[in-house]
Amino acid sequence: MTFEERIDRLRERHEALTQSVELLLISQRENSTQIRANTENIGKLVEVSNRDAVDIAALARVAESHERRINGLEEGRA
Repeated sequence: MTFEERIDRLRERHEALTQSVELLLISQRENSTQIRANTENIGKLVEVSNRDAVDIAALARVAESHERRINGLEEGRA
């Protein structure tokens, strides 16, 4: 293999590596964008879940209150 052939081969490898790095950078940018979007969505889901938990606790208190009232009414009839 001559010196020129080696240089050409190294140049081809360099170009292939450059393209690979460019593709990796594009992929990394897309992943970063998706991660940011997912992080925002997870934050929204946590907020909604927390609100639901508060609402469920309030409904449980209402149900317990109604149950006590019904039991009191039933005991009054007996």
